[in-house]
Amino acid sequence: MNLVVVAPHFAPDLAPTGDIITRIVHELAERSHSIEVITAYPWYRDHRIEAPWGGRLVRHEDTPWGRITRVHPFPTGDKLSLVKRAAGFAGFSALAALLGAKGARADGVLALSPPLTLGLTGWTVARARSCPFVFTIHDVYPDVAVELGVLSDKRLIGLARFLESFCYDRADAVTVLSDELRANVARKTKSPGKVRTIPNFVDTDWIVPAPRANAYRQEFGLDDKTVVMYAGNVGLSQSLDLLIEAAGALAHEPHLAFVINGQGAARPELERRARGLANVKFVDMQPAARLPEVLAAADIHVVPLKRGLARSSVPSKTYSILASGRALLASVDTDSEVTRIVHRSQGGVAVPPEDAEAFTKALQSMLDSPDETRRMGQGGRAYAERAASPAAVAAAYEALFQELGDLRE
Repeated sequence: MNLVVVAPHFAPDLAPTGDIITRIVHELAERSHSIEVITAYPWYRDHRIEAPWGGRLVRHEDTPWGRITRVHPFPTGDKLSLVKRAAGFAGFSALAALLGAKGARADGVLALSPPLTLGLTGWTVARARSCPFVFTIHDVYPDVAVELGVLSDKRLIGLARFLESFCYDRADAVTVLSDELRANVARKTKSPGKVRTIPNFVDTDWIVPAPRANAYRQEFGLDDKTVVMYAGNVGLSQSLDLLIEAAGALAHEPHLAFVINGQGAARPELERRARGLANVKFVDMQPAARLPEVLAAADIHVVPLKRGLARSSVPSKTYSILASGRALLASVDTDSEVTRIVHRSQGGVAVPPEDAEAFTKALQSMLDSPDETRRMGQGGRAYAERAASPAAVAAAYEALFQELGDLRE
């Protein structure tokens, strides 16, 4: 098949969704499909185009499996301005649609959200190239923005919900990461049967259980520490204040360190709150190649999402943590897919969201029972190996496009 993939991030960009879509493309290429990727220049780390990618509106790269077209993402540099970011996404989506619509007939278009505007891009490209359109949802917008309180204007919410339903209705299929998200999206389209669940995955050959003692620990002065780590975007979706409160409550533990590895809009305020806490360390986002090392450096990883958000999102880091063989402490909605993954894998502990007392008590229990915590890590690894392989996910997308193609004949 000749497939078109439209995504906001692609390697070497460092965004988690970029890692995922990159691996799906490579897996599909391994299955002898030709792929055209339309994406942005790398910009995720600092919300500005990384050197040496700037200077041109569009660049093309030919690959053994097809072509990558990179376009200007119109980043604002302002991570907190929803209006500016929406304008940037709209500009990127429009340019991607213009370029994608010019190609020859294809067998399918896969577009990734967020941003929601790429639903319009995918639909436009699919219509121009006479093929099915699959809209893949990683975070459900505008639900996430509304839950965070960054989108409160009723007119804008109404406009976003109209766009959401418009895109769902015009897709030939909509894929989501969990059955819970499937129920959410199915309520918003005239054809709920088109919504399919294709879960996330992790590269279990690349991310493997590895020794704690490594270069990352040495570089950041963590050699003799028990490390509790959050690694990822330090944004508005994460309740990372839980780590600061736990660090304060456990400041008497001399060998305990809390590491927040990443960058984002919420980091300056967290750094302000952590002043005076010698057991908290902030580390800038590391190159993607260091991910297995970063994961191995921790004894316990945390996934803290604000109330309501786990019903609209399944962080990809959940699977990476499980694959690394480290225990997971999740502070998420109790009826969410993340909680179910923790329970199915027996890879950690889940507590209610934004509950500092429950979070700290659970963490203390894990620290007090190191053998059990290590067993959690082993359980998570076993689950990742049997339930979250890249090949299985690529095969699911391949089967879906074949099914949609057969329906058109």
